[in-house]
Amino acid sequence: MGEPNLAAQPSQEFERVLVHSATEVASFDTHDKTAVQKIQHFLHSTPAAIPFIVLVAAIIIFGMAIGGKFFSSYTLTLILQQIAIVGILGAAQTLVILTAGIDLSIGVIMVFSAVIMGNFAVTYGLPAPLAVLAGFGVGGLCGFLNGFLVSKIKLPPFIVTLGTWYVIMATNFIYSANATIREADVTAVTPLLHIFGVSFKVGSAVFTLGVLIMALLVLGLWYTLNHTAWGRHLYAVGDDPDAAELSGIRVDRGLLGAYTLAGLIAALAAWVSIGRNGSISPSAAVTDYNLQAITAAVIGGISLFGGRGSILGTLIGAMIVGVVSMGLNMLGADPQWKVFLTGVLIITAVAVDQWIRKVAG
Repeated sequence: MGEPNLAAQPSQEFERVLVHSATEVASFDTHDKTAVQKIQHFLHSTPAAIPFIVLVAAIIIFGMAIGGKFFSSYTLTLILQQIAIVGILGAAQTLVILTAGIDLSIGVIMVFSAVIMGNFAVTYGLPAPLAVLAGFGVGGLCGFLNGFLVSKIKLPPFIVTLGTWYVIMATNFIYSANATIREADVTAVTPLLHIFGVSFKVGSAVFTLGVLIMALLVLGLWYTLNHTAWGRHLYAVGDDPDAAELSGIRVDRGLLGAYTLAGLIAALAAWVSIGRNGSISPSAAVTDYNLQAITAAVIGGISLFGGRGSILGTLIGAMIVGVVSMGLNMLGADPQWKVFLTGVLIITAVAVDQWIRKVAG
């Protein structure tokens, strides 16, 4: 008789249990994705694609309906001039929405910052650079207040910014006595406040410095959000704050920074608005700048659930609204059609976002 094969006999209880265990290697389903799934994955990884397609389609449709006049450099650059303020505010709103928050006060922060700049320069006679710094200080302080209440006190962003919207708007009217500062008075004191209204030519196209600063701001924020640790942390906070906290990200600091920076950008929009409008009116606080900024972000593919979207999409979203508005005006359509189409675009954008979020991985 041969020697028993001791190596084949398990000596431990757990080894005896494993003798008859399955030995197959795990396999994964590698079937090709369907065309719809491929589209979902593409749109999930390229959130600015849909708004870009919509923008191109809108330009083509209105171009065919209106003719060559719509494609003139004057018309296209006028659209950019009209969306400069909303584009900047939309960039500020994007930072907050990426954290799964919302800032309903961003428009009144802009108006109050403009009122501060105007009064410090015209009423108090301070040097224009100090007046501009004061406006930025107020904008940053308002943003910091929002961020503190959201990140440290843990209050819901919607309720916080709804409350500060009332507070800042009332403060704006009380401080200014609702007195408009005329364009001539601003010009007589300093041209610095009107600097973003200065125009320049590129070929036959006419741009303003306000359009240029909007483009530079969006490009700068795009680089920051995509190529810096702060930007990646901001996306992580919006996607899953608990997971971000466990990975070592200071969620409260990220939220505070996002809201504060949004306030500073709103102050920049205030400066641009002075150049665009000429005069400084406290009553502009009752306009729908807040909704316009949110509209640009949502149509531009920024997810209201946070953590997904490209700030380039926000700029495209603002351009879509500008193209639709200009096209309908040139066609002589009822202005309410702009409101109607904007509502349709918002609902469609949210529906598409929900569909894209169902993609696996």
